[in-house]
Amino acid sequence: MKNKMRKMMAMLSAAVVAVGVMGCGGNAATDSNADANTTSQAADATTDTTASADLSGKITLAGSTSMEKLANAMAEAFMEKYPNVTVAPEFTGSGAGLESLAKGTVDIGDASRALSDDEKAGGAVENIVAIDGIAVITDSENAVSDITSEQLAQIYTGEITNWSDLGGADEQIVVIGREAGSGTRDAFEELNDVKDACKYAQELDSTGAVLAKVAATPGAIGYVSLDVVDDTVKALQLNSVDATEDNILAGTYVLQRPFVMATMGEISEQNDLVKAFFDFIHSEEGQQVITSVGLIIPQK
Repeated sequence: MKNKMRKMMAMLSAAVVAVGVMGCGGNAATDSNADANTTSQAADATTDTTASADLSGKITLAGSTSMEKLANAMAEAFMEKYPNVTVAPEFTGSGAGLESLAKGTVDIGDASRALSDDEKAGGAVENIVAIDGIAVITDSENAVSDITSEQLAQIYTGEITNWSDLGGADEQIVVIGREAGSGTRDAFEELNDVKDACKYAQELDSTGAVLAKVAATPGAIGYVSLDVVDDTVKALQLNSVDATEDNILAGTYVLQRPFVMATMGEISEQNDLVKAFFDFIHSEEGQQVITSVGLIIPQK
């Protein structure tokens, strides 16, 4: 009996020692894994810092005034990540920006419309970075809140000239638009099938100018990028549909256009700075910039 008890005690002691050894071994493995993870994270951080330090120079962009908020916000975010790089956007209008791109005086041409066949034939590549809605706006006191696409076209071609024809006050419609060469104008006229048929009271050279003029002019109507609409004007429903991100994504709001950052040749053919800029645009950080300025991320 005593011998059996001794054997059982010996077996229990051995088991306790074995568990202790296994526990120590497990902690050592865990500590080793933690050290490895810390080392890996430190290496990744060092790589990112080195890449940021290595990238230096200047990226030039020119084009659409409608893309000003996006271009400035993207440039600021990129330069924060790459402090040795300068991103210099200029806002000269879509047509002028694409001409500068074709001449080789800028790296990127910003266009608030799709590229034409001629522009593509000349070597420009259409890189769509965001989707924007075109809002139809009036002065804030206008009683009309909803028009059809057909009525909108008739207003801009001069067939409808008084708000009373649309259920509003007896007031002349003051038709405001953008200047020739504007990407917003090109997109608006193409989408409404009124290309070169519009009868403008005034043609202005920037999105901000249209917004301000419509806000200050009783009876005025104009069109601007959706992301700049504020409470100084009234955005009309079109075919009883509000100009919103959800309706644009659903395809129920018809006035929408691409925001293009065009390059001469594919992105893969550009210099390291430009390639890094587009990598940033398509990263999670860049996508957050796009949504933060009220634009829509293109569907892939």
